[in-house]
Amino acid sequence: MSGSREEGKRAILITGTSTGIGKACALYLDSIGFKVFAGVRREADGNDLRKNASGRLTPVLIDVTDSESIDSALKFVSGEVGDDGLAGLVNNAGIATASGLLEFLSIAEIRNLLEVNLIGHIAVTQAFLSLIRKGHGRIVNMGSGAAIMPQPYAAPYSASKAALEAITDSLRLELKPWKIPVSIIEPGIVYTPLWDKVETEAAIKAKNFPQEAFDLYGPTINGVVEILKDKKRIKMVAVSVDVVARTVARALTAKRPGTRYIVGWDARLAAFLTWALPHHAIDWLVMLFFWRQLGLKKM
Repeated sequence: MSGSREEGKRAILITGTSTGIGKACALYLDSIGFKVFAGVRREADGNDLRKNASGRLTPVLIDVTDSESIDSALKFVSGEVGDDGLAGLVNNAGIATASGLLEFLSIAEIRNLLEVNLIGHIAVTQAFLSLIRKGHGRIVNMGSGAAIMPQPYAAPYSASKAALEAITDSLRLELKPWKIPVSIIEPGIVYTPLWDKVETEAAIKAKNFPQEAFDLYGPTINGVVEILKDKKRIKMVAVSVDVVARTVARALTAKRPGTRYIVGWDARLAAFLTWALPHHAIDWLVMLFFWRQLGLKKM
């Protein structure tokens, strides 16, 4: 790679790079020569990224739920890359706040999750597609194994990732005339700071559920919180953020990128089971797992 034109062609935008998977992607892609525009919502997070990156990495303030923020980021990135456009867009920003019993989750909370995990990705993609066309680039969406086998107590999150999977497939077909690949990464459990947020919010919800919730679901409520507290067990099955980052790099650089990249043994197992077994059998296996984790004989 030599010259500003070549660097411009290898420019990418990643959303949600403050922590976790997004941060790992930004730093790894920077380390292998990409000019990374790292989307963050706070300047402090961008400054932290700079400390561990090369001069190619440039933080960009972007809130995927705010149209003015997206427009501002587009104007900045456009000015930086010019006619070379973008080699890639990685839609990674996401939250998992609306976790818990679907019957008792607030609609406002579910709307907010969908706004970040789904609508935000669509808005960013719409805004930056012109730069992707200029750069003959590609789009990579960050999905989840939760879309392959949705879990109880995580319905809104699973739904947002399943919808993103459908968006990915549809968009890939729509963009075929321009030969713009669109892929989705579907990792299983990845241990990131997101787990701490989920645990904290689940504990708060458990305390604030109405008595009706406890009458209906009994020990399940506190049991789910205890599962989330078991960091040792979670880390034992979790895949590293670095593995996910390298997978994103493959999706951005492969001559023929895949449509899906399933990461982690748990996600691969889920994919196999959903292919091999009928839904009723999968339901039984999933609930058997939860019964055992919760120490229950039946729900």
